[in-house]
Amino acid sequence: MFVDQVKIYVKGGDGGNGMVAFRREKYVPNGGPAGGDGGKGANVVFEVNEGLRTLMDFRYKRHFKAERGEHGMSKGMHGRGSQDMIVKVPPGTVVIDAETKEVIADLVEHGQQAIIAKGGRGGRGNTRFATPQNPAPEIAENGEPGQERDVILELKLLADVGLVGFPSVGKSTLLSVVSSAKPKIAEYHFTTIVPNLGMVETEDGRSFVMADLPGLIEGASEGVGLGHQFLRHIERTRVIVHVIDMAATEGRDPFEDYVTINKELKEYNLRLTERPQIIVANKMDMPDAEENLQLFKEQLEEDYPIFPISALTRKGLRDLLFAVADKIEETPEFPLEHEEEVTGVHRVLYKHEADPDAFTITRDPDGSFVLSGEKLERLFRMTDFSREESVRRFARQLRGFGVDDALRQRGAKDGDIVKLLDFEFEFIE
Repeated sequence: MFVDQVKIYVKGGDGGNGMVAFRREKYVPNGGPAGGDGGKGANVVFEVNEGLRTLMDFRYKRHFKAERGEHGMSKGMHGRGSQDMIVKVPPGTVVIDAETKEVIADLVEHGQQAIIAKGGRGGRGNTRFATPQNPAPEIAENGEPGQERDVILELKLLADVGLVGFPSVGKSTLLSVVSSAKPKIAEYHFTTIVPNLGMVETEDGRSFVMADLPGLIEGASEGVGLGHQFLRHIERTRVIVHVIDMAATEGRDPFEDYVTINKELKEYNLRLTERPQIIVANKMDMPDAEENLQLFKEQLEEDYPIFPISALTRKGLRDLLFAVADKIEETPEFPLEHEEEVTGVHRVLYKHEADPDAFTITRDPDGSFVLSGEKLERLFRMTDFSREESVRRFARQLRGFGVDDALRQRGAKDGDIVKLLDFEFEFIE
């Protein structure tokens, strides 16, 4: 099993700003407020799509920002909320907060959804703040900022395609030239001792996972060499690509190699023979390869497609990859008789959020007091400091949270500097 990992940035849409408006251009007693609320910002939602196999798309697009809500309007009209941003992910995707390393969601079933970044609520218009004593207040809220975070996507890859064949027939070379995988390649048997996996993308944008499985020799079904380890991995693949050294560079007969490998697959588990198979005639750039290929075709009884290629020169790879992608699309997944135990994966949705009511006070080297906390910062961003009533309301909210008392306990005195985000204030008794 191979874990593909990519880091991306997600941000929920900001809420629309509430509006300060009056029913008349000039204030008239009891005229009443008429500023509407802003609309809710969109969430960033991940949704499982069983048609996706890899995280390849996220390597080209790493920023996902949802739309903000519409601002409130005059005549009491509320702004429109934005539609959620749906991001498709393959089944088996685990979403991890890049900062805390905690699991946000484990997405496994087709259609399953999880909100990864919440959109901000819309700011309230001055309609919401009207009182009998002040029927037309000059106060409104800015929209709440959308949640933003860096997340890590992890996908435990199971191969769609398994490369089989005798050692040194060119499987590792083939994988290295069609994907970003970098298997160790050498001129001796069993150079591949564990499966190497790579993500392959065709010219028409389709992608799949290809595994270069450990070299198979006669007797593998009985545990000889790396047989059992190899065969447990191939049991999960949907398409078998049988690579054959058609130049017979090691003196073996290509057709005998083909028969031997298929015999081992059959003896290990008859259901492996249900997998569609594509034959790759490799090393066609070598002497005698063309003659051997003609003889091979005459001996072959099964109706398997054959693709002559040279992994070294890359000749014939385009048509081969298209054929493999087509075969994957038309081949259903095969249920396994037994599943390997998978540890460290929890099939639940996790929600790790800090206490929104908590705040902290620290000191900078210059002696100023620094406020931080999710709720304080959210209220600050939602306050329209261009209006006196909004400023007074924000001051009342801070007192309500106990910020003033906490500052006094930390030694704050009249005229001391208090910082919140990138702004500075004076502490006033």
